[in-house]
Formats: sequence, C-alpha cells, structure tokens
Amino acid sequence: MAYTFQNPSAEVIKSYLQAAKTIAIVGLSNRQETAAYKVAQVLKDAGYVIIPINPKLAGTEILGEKAYATLQDIPIHVDIVDIFRRSEFLPDVARDFLETDADIYWAQLGLENEEAEKILRQAGRDKIVMNRCIKLDYQELVN
Repeated sequence: MAYTFQNPSAEVIKSYLQAAKTIAIVGLSNRQETAAYKVAQVLKDAGYVIIPINPKLAGTEILGEKAYATLQDIPIHVDIVDIFRRSEFLPDVARDFLETDADIYWAQLGLENEEAEKILRQAGRDKIVMNRCIKLDYQELVN
C-alpha cells in the first residue's frame, strides 16, 4: 500500500497559522525566482518573522533577515519550520527539528516522507503538515 500522509483539518491548520509569529524557512535562498523566496516574501508581508535557513548563505541577509546554517542556530523560539528541500531530505530536517523547541513541522507542496513522520511522532511531536503550501493556506484560511 502506498504511503499517504493525513494532514490535520483545515481548522487546525488555520489555528497553527493564526498562533504563529516566527517561521523558519529551510532551503530559502536569495534567488527571487524561487518558490521559497516568493512564499517567504508573502509571509513576511503578512507580518510573520521569517528566518532563512541555508548553510551556504549563513550570516548573509535574505529578505532583510539574517540567514542561519541550521535550525539549531536560531537564537529565538520558532513556531513553524517550513521546508523547501526534496522529500528525501525530510528525515534529516525532522531530526534537526527535534533538537529545537519549534512547534510545527511543515513540508511544502509536493513534499512528504513517511520516515520523517515516524521520526517526529516517535518523539511525541505530532504537529505535522506535509504536501501543503503555507502561502496558499494562509491566503485561503487566514487572510
């Protein structure tokens, strides 16, 4: 049987977005043509604090925000970790996520991974959203 991830209800996702203030974006680069950049711009314009995560660009600024190499390097609490990395990298991001006090693990549209879900759930971290666009959900559910 094929793996199918079950997202929380639209109401739960809406509550996540309404409660969140800070969003770390894993895989955000300074290339304006990328989906990650466009999503980050919309979220920043909506009032969220955006934290870029990109090891190659750590210490530089993206969208006026300091980029960090890893989730663990972020000096403040993160509400949502929004991931723009290929599905095979999601378990690595899940392990990094567990080393932080971040609340919600969110993999962008087109991304899901069964191993990542197992890693998170076994650690008791069950606020997981996969294969959904945070920008579209924000625009449809909150804005």
